Order: sequence, then structure tokens, then C-alpha cells
Amino acid sequence: MDLSGDLFQRLEQLNDIGASLSTEHPIDRLLEKILRAAKTITRADGGTLYRMNEAADRLEFVIVRNDTLDIAFGGGSARPLPESFQPLPLRGADGHPNNSMVAVHAALSGKTVNIADAYEAQGYDFSGTRAFDARTGYRSRSFLTVPMKNHEGVVIAVLQLINAVDPATGVVGSFSQTDQSLAESLASQAAVALTNRLLIDQLEALFEAFIKVINIAIDTKSPYTSGHCQRVPILTMMLAEAADRETEGPLAALHLTEKDFYELKIAALLHDCGKITTPVHVVDKATKLETLFDRIALIDTRFELLRAQAEATQWRRIAEGEDARQAREDYAARAASLTEDQAFLRRINIGAERMQDEDIARVQAIAERYRWRDGDGVEHPFLNADELENLSIRGGTLTATERKIINDHIVTTLRMLEALPWPRHLRNVTEYAGGHHERMDGKGYPKGLTREQMSWQARMMGIADIFEALTACDRPYKKPMSVSQALKVLASMRDEGHIDPDLFEVFLRADIGPRYAAQYLPQSQRV
Repeated sequence: MDLSGDLFQRLEQLNDIGASLSTEHPIDRLLEKILRAAKTITRADGGTLYRMNEAADRLEFVIVRNDTLDIAFGGGSARPLPESFQPLPLRGADGHPNNSMVAVHAALSGKTVNIADAYEAQGYDFSGTRAFDARTGYRSRSFLTVPMKNHEGVVIAVLQLINAVDPATGVVGSFSQTDQSLAESLASQAAVALTNRLLIDQLEALFEAFIKVINIAIDTKSPYTSGHCQRVPILTMMLAEAADRETEGPLAALHLTEKDFYELKIAALLHDCGKITTPVHVVDKATKLETLFDRIALIDTRFELLRAQAEATQWRRIAEGEDARQAREDYAARAASLTEDQAFLRRINIGAERMQDEDIARVQAIAERYRWRDGDGVEHPFLNADELENLSIRGGTLTATERKIINDHIVTTLRMLEALPWPRHLRNVTEYAGGHHERMDGKGYPKGLTREQMSWQARMMGIADIFEALTACDRPYKKPMSVSQALKVLASMRDEGHIDPDLFEVFLRADIGPRYAAQYLPQSQRV
């Protein structure tokens, strides 16, 4: 065998492997690639990769491979590890280092251990290896155990290779110094790739946790919308997955990668972050007169005061010698009028029915008909200007000013998201999150975008946001709709140019409404 040529070939393999490690993203697949690469470059028959768990003070099995026994546990494409692969404690019951275990010794010392024959090695406990061999008929001979250190010199994993196989004869021998050097070089490169991947994952986890903190703050402000920030992402991702599966029609060319799905998820989680600035009394406004409290109670008090005044007038007239019967009839008529008007104001305060012109005129008439005096004898209109404006709202509970405040949350959302230095793989988050109140006909807000100016993802979020709002059962100002009712509303919104028709068809075909309801809505709404 040409030893120089063999070494050159293995060095080339090492370079290729080192370059490819940086492109592997999921941790389990990265770890699997590291172990496979180490086995290939050292011609090892088997191998194990351990992860350091400092919090639990132990080494944990992650991946186990053995070609002769056809064993493949752990990693991105194999069976899960059996329970028999228990973690290795770094210290004994007495607190002393568990140096009898070769993998633990490598982890604690930070040094490579190269053993020619485990059955003859001194100072290490290979009883578990012998038991494994007895069960399987295998003969574990040579061991090469290499610690993997991060940039701070801290051991984060241990790579253990078993039975060096001569490629020419197939005979198991010991790991050479060249094998050890190559394995150590690979372990060093692998540790960098693993550290980078862990750091990226930790930063992503931190970022998502920060998003959840924002949503918790919004939810804490308004218990009536506490689930919205969590439910819209669920619906959005369900629709995205269904759209990605389309093989015919307008969505056939849409192919979302893992990064695309992650970007959309982040956008969905952040779609209402601007609500953190929206006043609670506007977000939670359950009745027309509600601010920090429902002012209908003040109006009720005024009605009671007018009744008391009317009754006092009745008795004064009688005491002054006027016709008692007429005085009583006048009081009864006055009291009946007050009761009817009070009931009317209490009913329209709920905001459940749309106000007609005659209803608005009646509110104005009540405001002009009655006057009341305070404790100082000062006379006041029965309804002040703000109360009159609120009770004259034609539909819902919000005035035009309050509706603008609600709508402005999306403007704040855009300002907040545009201020962030998004990395390349998240550069569309602002567009996706900021477009869920736009309409296909250009009549939405805040930018008045048309369908052609919006991405598929932004249009998906619009449908998800509306369906969640229609079916939400935690809003004080409306009754939740059933799935069938919500779908009828969405169909009319499609016909009016509000939502994307192609995505709505996918929403229907994929049964997203019923599937979502089965998990997140009460039985009464699943019809």
C-alpha cells in the first residue's frame, strides 16, 4: 500500500468533511455526520458519540454505530437509543472523578485515550464492554477516545471509535498515531461546528423566548385576547403546510423550505406585537360606555335620581293642594318613561345589534329630554358629549377614534419590526407580519396593498388572523362563531376581495377549520 498516497487521500477526506460540517443544521444530523466521518477517516468498525451534560454531571449517549453488528441508534436517521444505554456519571458516589470509565476519563482530562486492546488495558473498567461482547458475540478490541473541546477549551462531547480495520486485509488492529491525529483534527473541527450550531440554536431559542415574553405582556394586559398570539401561528402554519403540498393550480410552484417555515412562524408570533402599546380599556372594551369601568352604572344612578326627584315632585304637589290623582298619574307616566329609556340605553350599550337612524335619534332625544342636578345643585345634561358619542355607535362598541387606536397597532408593529436588524433568513418577517390587515382589493391597512403586492405568506396570515378572531371564545364583545359560520364569513370576504381566493380554497380542501377546532375549540363550535 502506498502510505503517502493513503495519507493524502485521508487528508483530503478530512478537508471535505470539515467543510461539509458547517452546512449541516439540525443538531442530530450534525452529530451523526461527525461520527460517520470519524469512522470513515479512521476505518473504525464502530463508534459512539457522547454529549456532555454539565448540569446533570454526566456523559450521555447520543449516537451508537457498529457496522459488523448492523447497529444504528440515535442521530437523524436511525432508531432511538435503547434504555440500556444509560448515561455515564462523571463522579462516583464519593464525589471522586469516575476515571475508570475511559470516555469519562477523556472528558475530565481533556486528553485522547488510545487503547490497543480493551481486554488487556490496565486502569479502566471494561466490564460493560465484556458484557456487551458476551451478549452479541462481538470482540471489542481497540478503542480511540477523543474529547471534543469548544473555543474555550471546555469539553462538550466525546468521540469514541472502536476496532480499527485494515482496509486491505479486514483484520482488526490498533489505531495508529496517524489515526489519532486525524481523529483529533476532525474532533477539533467538529467541536467548532457543533459549538456554532449550539450557539445559533441557543440564540434562536432566546429570540423565541423574548417573543413569548412580549406576547405574555400583551396577554397579561388583555385576558380577553390571551390566546390570540399563540393561536394565529398555529393556523398560519397549518395553512402554509397545506399550501406547500399543492401540486396543481396557482400554488403548485410554491415550495417552502425549512427556513421559510421558520421565518413564517416568527412572523406569526410577532404579528400583533404592536398591541403592547394599545390602551387596555380600548382593547377590552366590552360595551359602548366602558372605559376603566362601564359608565352605564353612572347613567343608571342618574335615572334613579330622576325617579326620586319625580317622586318628590309628586308628594310636593299633593302637599301643596294640587289634585292628588293627577299628581300620581304624572309621576307614573314619568317613571314609565324613565324605565323605558333606561332599558333602551342598557340594551344598546351592549353593542350586539346594529343601530338604525331612529335609534340614534332616540339617544339624542334622551340626552335633550332629561336634566339632572348634582349635590351642589348644578344642572347638567343627562348625557355628556362623550357618552352621547359612544351610545350613538352604529355597530360594535368602538368609536371611530378608538377603532383607529386599535388599527394603529399594526403601524406600531411595523415600526417595531422595521427597527430590528433582521438576519438574511428572517428578512421577510416584517412584510409577513405587517400585512395581515391588508386586503386583496387594496382597501386594507396600513399600506393599502393589493394582492399582487403581497407575498403568499402575508396573505396566509390574513386568513389565519380572521378565522381565529371569528372563532375565539374569549372576547367579551362578541359571541364565538362555529366553524361553519366562520367559513361562511370567510367566503363572503373572499367574494368581497378581502382575502385571497386561492388560499381560501386550500383552507377548505385541507379541512383546516375542522382540524383546528378539534384541538382548540369546544365541542359546541365544531359544527
